[in-house]
Amino acid sequence: MYLSIICGMFGPQEIIIILVIVLLLFGGRKIPELMKGFGKGMKEFKKATSEDDDDDQPSEKKNTEKINK
Repeated sequence: MYLSIICGMFGPQEIIIILVIVLLLFGGRKIPELMKGFGKGMKEFKKATSEDDDDDQPSEKKNTEKINK
């Protein structure tokens, strides 16, 4: 529901204008570095959330590892 509202607010012209402004602010060389950092952050966030989910549900493998230590 909210996605359709957000998509309805921005048309192709607005998106192009925003991209041009971002390109002017950060430059062509800085954008790949920013995206690389953003990708690493997303990867770390997904890893942390999946580890949190794993902690909530104990598995037999984790229990045997704890016993062996």
